[in-house]
Amino acid sequence: MTIRTARPDVTQHFWPRIHCLKKLEAIVVEMQDPKNGIKGSEQKLNVTTIPHVIAGKDIIAWIVNKMKTTAEEAQCFGTMLVAYGYIYPLQNHKKLVMCNDTSLYRFQTPYFWPTQKWFAEDTDYAIYLAKRNIRKKGMLEPYEQAHYNHLHEWLNHKWDFIVMQASEQYKAGKERKKPDRVVFDCQERAYWIVNRPPRRTHSAMDCGPQRLIDPNADEKTFCVPLLFQNIFYQQAIMRSKVKSSVSLGALVKYITTYKNHDPFLAPCLPSNPWQTDNDSYWNLNMRRVEVPTKMRVERWSFSLFELLTDLRGRDDFKIFLKKEFSGENLAFWEAAEELKLGSASSMSTKAETIFKTFLAPGAPRWINIDGRTMGLTVKGLEHPHRYVLEAAQTHVFLLMKKDTFFRYLKSPVYKDIQKKAMNPEPHNFSPAQLEKNAQNRSPGIHPIILWQQEEEEKAKAAAASAPIDVKAMMSKIDRKK
Repeated sequence: MTIRTARPDVTQHFWPRIHCLKKLEAIVVEMQDPKNGIKGSEQKLNVTTIPHVIAGKDIIAWIVNKMKTTAEEAQCFGTMLVAYGYIYPLQNHKKLVMCNDTSLYRFQTPYFWPTQKWFAEDTDYAIYLAKRNIRKKGMLEPYEQAHYNHLHEWLNHKWDFIVMQASEQYKAGKERKKPDRVVFDCQERAYWIVNRPPRRTHSAMDCGPQRLIDPNADEKTFCVPLLFQNIFYQQAIMRSKVKSSVSLGALVKYITTYKNHDPFLAPCLPSNPWQTDNDSYWNLNMRRVEVPTKMRVERWSFSLFELLTDLRGRDDFKIFLKKEFSGENLAFWEAAEELKLGSASSMSTKAETIFKTFLAPGAPRWINIDGRTMGLTVKGLEHPHRYVLEAAQTHVFLLMKKDTFFRYLKSPVYKDIQKKAMNPEPHNFSPAQLEKNAQNRSPGIHPIILWQQEEEEKAKAAAASAPIDVKAMMSKIDRKK
């Protein structure tokens, strides 16, 4: 087995049972005491003489005498020792039970005890199976062959390293004396039979989810948490304070603004589709419906974020900006959002296109941003990523929020959509009608179809808003003449 000098951090693998394991180890140490422990002897296994071998009936007799219990209880306790890998059978190694007969057992070396914190990793198990495959010339047990095939596929990227390690360990093992070699092979096989049992076999080492903290760790006071706590309080002292009356006033204002739009505080108009199985509410509030509801239009006036989040409100805002000849700010904001949510493969191309369209000198839809933001954006475009336009997008958003948004709320475009907006009448369904709605429930439009419709509308809008090449148009007119 691969010898390690550094233990991985697997403290919570089975440490909820650490006190139980330590008690078992104390008893195993007493069993191996030269005076009061179990007397071992040399036994022949096939043609090899194995030292310090004990019989199952001797172990059970010692447990009965030590714990003053019955033979059945002692046998169950002995089976626990075998299941946890403190004692291993020499003959039927796959049967992890203690038999009250002349079956031969040996004490496992403390290196393989569970409390040593050696985590049974796949790489170590693969090296062990590769070594057995070399020694047995491909004749593994069925369960070992299944594990071997799985690990060969799973660790294929470093299988050459695994085979090399197995070959070196096999060569080193051949230099040992035969009894020592057989004993070490039995110890290693017993360790893996406990930690990698055959499939559909219960293992005593099975454990639940890992805990966030180690309940068995010694309580120690570290300076690092205190340091972070000190930094937190220093930052809290330096942070600007807000009076409780101001913060409560802002909270009351927010609740007053949104209370009629919260489905938990106000009823949905015309009816709640989850209660009545009527999809009129969803149809009236589709993403790009022609005539929105009054509640929806009212929500647009709360903030620019609410307006841009609603695709129908964004379309109406575009109409206003087109009349104002300032649609490039919103177009840039949308392009930056598309870059954030787009695929990684097209990121560089999109970033370059956005730069040439909106930021480059002489761009067809050039936007006005300050020099510092422009410098940060141009420097970031050398290695583009999803959020490379974040600073410029925030700058443009604040410009629209401070100026364009308030002019939109006072414009005829917004007042006209307010007049056209509908106010649906609430539904009053009888119990019979509700039952009928439940029977005639429709699945609705699939999200993929909605996405395809949006992509088509985006393509049409992009084609309509693209800058016109006057020279190309004049050349076409000349050709027709």
